[in-house]
Amino acid sequence: MPSKELHVFPNPAPERDYVIQFQVPEFTCHCPLTGQPDFAHFTIDVVADQLCVELKSLKMYMWSFRHEGAFHEKVTNDILSKIVEVTSPRYARITARWYVRGGIYTNVVAEHRQKGWKGDAIVPAPHLPQATGL
Repeated sequence: MPSKELHVFPNPAPERDYVIQFQVPEFTCHCPLTGQPDFAHFTIDVVADQLCVELKSLKMYMWSFRHEGAFHEKVTNDILSKIVEVTSPRYARITARWYVRGGIYTNVVAEHRQKGWKGDAIVPAPHLPQATGL
């Protein structure tokens, strides 16, 4: 069942920075103006602090947007805010690659950095190639 709740578990290696990457290739919601469906491929990169996101609850959370109207920018930032709220990560980035609509591809990238966290090269900048139909 879709759910707006994200579950967490203790980070098994809080002594080091490492990237947890989730790929969500079948995200769906719909345009709040036209009601037309929107499809996106989400990449979620997280450097956990004390808590990690539990995978099944992330799946149900992402699924919960299926029948909601949301602008690309809002839904991307809302998902990042929820992950930050429940896990307080050192770093998190969401790259949302929205499928073509009206002849335009949209990519939305949103980031969060824990105050004082410097990070290093283990969190590469996203590479967003020219649109090719994903």
